[in-house]
Amino acid sequence: MFTKHSDAGYVNPLPGVERRTLVHGAKMLMTEFRFRKGSTLPLHTHPHEQAGYLVSGHLRLTVDGRDLEVMPGDSYCIAGGIEHGAYVVEDSVVVEVFSPVREDYLPGRLP
Repeated sequence: MFTKHSDAGYVNPLPGVERRTLVHGAKMLMTEFRFRKGSTLPLHTHPHEQAGYLVSGHLRLTVDGRDLEVMPGDSYCIAGGIEHGAYVVEDSVVVEVFSPVREDYLPGRLP
């Protein structure tokens, strides 16, 4: 699968959060998130392993009860089943990869 850059296809699963699936294969899926300053991604879990890269901005991640400051260029990997969430300190852009594919993030699915 190959996709060209586009500003189309974003969904708003939460206030201050935009998500777009960039590309996916049989075993992984890559997304772009745009977070607005002051928004919160509530603590949650899912079975998918996820790796992330902060392109711009500033996030405060909570992973398994531990707070982590994430700055541009920082990366992280969160195992499936681990509770995590985020507070957006500054407007931020994050690219994340999930494995296995998050069926709920496939284009055409509800946020």
